[in-house]
Amino acid sequence: MANSMESSPLLAKQSGVDDDKKSTKSIASPQPVKQSPLPQGAASAAYGLPLSHGSVVGEPMRRAQWDSSLLACLGRNDEFCSSDLEVCLLGSVVPCVLYGSNVERLGSGRGTFANHCLPYCSLYLFGNAFIGSNVLAPWFSYPSRTAIRRKFNLEGSCEALSRSCGCCGSFMEDDVQREQCESACDFATHIFCHACALCQEGRELRRKVPHPGFNAQQVLVMIPPGEQTMGRGGAFGCSTAALADLSDTHRV
Repeated sequence: MANSMESSPLLAKQSGVDDDKKSTKSIASPQPVKQSPLPQGAASAAYGLPLSHGSVVGEPMRRAQWDSSLLACLGRNDEFCSSDLEVCLLGSVVPCVLYGSNVERLGSGRGTFANHCLPYCSLYLFGNAFIGSNVLAPWFSYPSRTAIRRKFNLEGSCEALSRSCGCCGSFMEDDVQREQCESACDFATHIFCHACALCQEGRELRRKVPHPGFNAQQVLVMIPPGEQTMGRGGAFGCSTAALADLSDTHRV
């Protein structure tokens, strides 16, 4: 009986069907592949979370330094040498004109020069006449230094001091506290070194921002064509002036 069951063709087919089912089950359900966990910075970037401070993408942008120092009155010996001499002369004789020119380059708006030069001139004359020194105009002009520093991402006085001596590192890490300290340093720079501060700002702006009055635009100039000869060959060619003379004679 056992031999007849083992030799039965139905059992053989059933075992083959079972083998096929097992093979299909093994193909349909593959083994799960273990994935290596993503780094912390990559995982946070993939899920739209802010990157950590230590990552390359999350690091703050390094601030640039001023093109010239505060006490470099004559600037540098480069292609802007004549401009630096002009800035030094304006800052020494008529600082109101230099301040208006700086704000005009920074703002590039209509009437910017007059709106800043005239109030500065009034405060300058009032301070020299009644107080004996220019102590009122720096209160009006120091925000321009803060605007220049923010626009070009320049290094402030407090940050330069922290970088050189290594002090106040934790204080500089807070953006709000650092900006308040830098604004106070901008004010102190204009109070104690007002002319030098205006000259430094003027040199920086003239190297980075063109004057708003010089708007170089391409102009298309149409040049009329010259006299052209008509004819198939050089010997039989005639000019347009000769054709005009022939037409006049025929009309007569």
